[in-house]
Amino acid sequence: MASRLVCRDCHRVLDVEGDEQCPACGSNSLTEDWAGYVVIAHPEESRIAEEMGITEAGRYALKVR
Repeated sequence: MASRLVCRDCHRVLDVEGDEQCPACGSNSLTEDWAGYVVIAHPEESRIAEEMGITEAGRYALKVR
C-alpha cells in the first residue's frame, strides 16, 4: 500500500511505495511529518503559488518538518 509522503525540498505531496524519490525535483528526502495541504491548479495565476515559489501544478504541503 502506498503512503502519503512529502518532499522536503519542493513540498510536493506524493503517493509512493517504499524508498522512492520525488518525480518533480529528484530529491530522496521524503517525510511523513507535514501539515496543511493545498492544490495548485494554475500556478501562474495563484498568489499562494507565488508566495511558495511553486511553478508547476500539483498537490503541496504548507509545512514540512
